[in-house]
Amino acid sequence: MNDEYLRLDNQLCFLFYSVSRAITRMYGPLLDQLGVTYPQYLVLLILWETDNIEVNRITELLHIDTGTVSPMLKRLEAAGLIVRQRSDNDERKVIISLTKAGHKLKVKAATVPAELFCKTGLTLEEYGRLKAELSQILQRMEQKGSCG
Repeated sequence: MNDEYLRLDNQLCFLFYSVSRAITRMYGPLLDQLGVTYPQYLVLLILWETDNIEVNRITELLHIDTGTVSPMLKRLEAAGLIVRQRSDNDERKVIISLTKAGHKLKVKAATVPAELFCKTGLTLEEYGRLKAELSQILQRMEQKGSCG
């Protein structure tokens, strides 16, 4: 076996991990101004796009489980940004909706994507290409999950 395969700097997963951490750190000061964390911001992005959504749909979109999203939703509710309510049609389902404060926060957050994009140093072309390639990798991994 070639030891080169076991070098840290040859691990694609480590590169993804490092880039993810760097981007999350870049978001920090921007999201501090909004009073939300990065994971809470992701939930809000979903709600700004599609309000009145079931919790299980949020978990699907974020690729996380209910146990991870529930504490985030509790904190967003405590901050007055969302409300959680049981579905009238099915008591097992919980619907998440933005409050007025949650809708207002969208206006304040409008500059965040552009500010983060600027910090990456990517061109629009590089950004588009990278986004497409990462989406393709994720899609392939979700479909196959194994070699062969």
